[in-house]
Amino acid sequence: MSIYEYSVLNPKGEEVSLRQFEGKVLLIVNTATGCGFTPQYKELEAMYEKYHDRGLEILDIPCNQFAGQTPGTDEQIHAFCTLHYNTQFPQMKKSDVNGENALPLYGYLKSQKGFEGFGKGPTAIAMGVMLRKQDKNYKENPDIKWNFTKFLVSRSGEVLARFEPTFDMKQVERQVEAAL
Repeated sequence: MSIYEYSVLNPKGEEVSLRQFEGKVLLIVNTATGCGFTPQYKELEAMYEKYHDRGLEILDIPCNQFAGQTPGTDEQIHAFCTLHYNTQFPQMKKSDVNGENALPLYGYLKSQKGFEGFGKGPTAIAMGVMLRKQDKNYKENPDIKWNFTKFLVSRSGEVLARFEPTFDMKQVERQVEAAL
């Protein structure tokens, strides 16, 4: 299957086909409003404003599966993001990214790019320690590990990269720019 065979729901519950993004570079992100990584919204919005005219689309998929860090309704989440970060990129309905209720899109993304580690640095080490307490074999499965995991998709629909939330946003931006 191609990524363009999948769809997600917008906050109104309407189906959004990924086919409408064919020919665009996509950055698909599972987000949270109450997470230590939530300030990444600022960098995501800056990237969106900088590259949208060149073909970048960011799909924001709020998810409450990680420590309950995305409470509230879709409307409350949207209000938070626009008020605090002036987000303009499309925000979808709050959804699961792991488990039996996960969006099929996430099954596809994880099959294309599995977990490869958190990188280096104190935050990466802390994430590893925290996850090891929850699942000593967390490195062995492709599940999304935390909020703000990002998948970069080429204009032709190829999943190019997976960025864990600990990755430097400058690194993410360099790869987005290269894909454009």
